[in-house]
Amino acid sequence: MKSILLIGLGRFGRHMALKFQEMRHDVLAVDWNEERVNEALPFVTNAQIGDSTNPQFIASLGVRNFDLCVVAIGDNFQSSLETTSLLKEYGAKFVLSRANRDVHAKFLLRNGADQVVYPEKEMAIRAAVKYSSDNVFDYVELTDYYSIYETPVPSSWVDKSILQLSVRQKYHISILAVKYDGKLEPLPRPEHVFRWGESILILGENRDLKKFIQNDR
Repeated sequence: MKSILLIGLGRFGRHMALKFQEMRHDVLAVDWNEERVNEALPFVTNAQIGDSTNPQFIASLGVRNFDLCVVAIGDNFQSSLETTSLLKEYGAKFVLSRANRDVHAKFLLRNGADQVVYPEKEMAIRAAVKYSSDNVFDYVELTDYYSIYETPVPSSWVDKSILQLSVRQKYHISILAVKYDGKLEPLPRPEHVFRWGESILILGENRDLKKFIQNDR
């Protein structure tokens, strides 16, 4: 369990708070809006109304004691930037800040953010990849060069094993898991034999993954 300071309770911050609760983390949520704070009370450990651009308020939170500080402010970049800077100034161990544009990310990183996230951009890219191909069930971009895809098992693979197909050598991809009838089997053994209706989670370079998705059906 981690101790998390979450600043900003808009849609993005609220979804993060709900997930943190599911993962049983200890969360202090902060927002200037009293209504948002009251709505968050059922699914956070504690919540406070306050101005995160106020140095005295940030100092009162004891930010050094949190394992993670999240700046989830999405509607006011100036406030996000000032909050990020103050968190680092008062000793935050790790600051994760939300960015809406590349230029925002650059300023946030220069002013104390250890890492930034682009929720709209990341979801748009994921949706574009997922819904523009008949052979992609899900998609996660790890870096600019590597991704994970969930895709149906090619018909030519059915009744053959990973070893027989020489998957890594021939396709330059790694099979992280197989899924069948809603059940996930992580890291299948080389002797695993593929079945109709099965899907696979594959990791590799984007160029190899795209080639596999497009050609090996």
